[in-house]
Amino acid sequence: MAIERAGTLPLQSEHNIVASRQMVRALCQDLKLTLVDQTKMITAASELSRNTLIHGGGGTMRWEFIEKNGRPGLQLVFEDQGPGIADIALALTDGWTSGTGMGLGLPGSKRLVNDFDLQSEPGAGTRVSITKWK
Repeated sequence: MAIERAGTLPLQSEHNIVASRQMVRALCQDLKLTLVDQTKMITAASELSRNTLIHGGGGTMRWEFIEKNGRPGLQLVFEDQGPGIADIALALTDGWTSGTGMGLGLPGSKRLVNDFDLQSEPGAGTRVSITKWK
């Protein structure tokens, strides 16, 4: 299977979350990340895909192979048009949860990747960008 350098997957159902994990695994393998780094990126993508679906009401995952200072990387962007996050600092606090989860999603995802950027506005949705560098 040829891997596209960039693309988009919908996140509208549980099936899409499984597909996002499979896609991220293939992308990480194409980048030749170590098994540990593959697992970290797949775990972060799974958490963020679920957040996009559950809290954002669905959205998209975009991917792109990028390069910075000669170093290749994989960037994933999760976007939704949901209710947004009122207090980003609180949402990034270990143990805080907006629902019945364990509160590991956002801060846990942040720890698993090299670059993490969260932008959200109440009523305007959320955008989370993560990058893993080789």
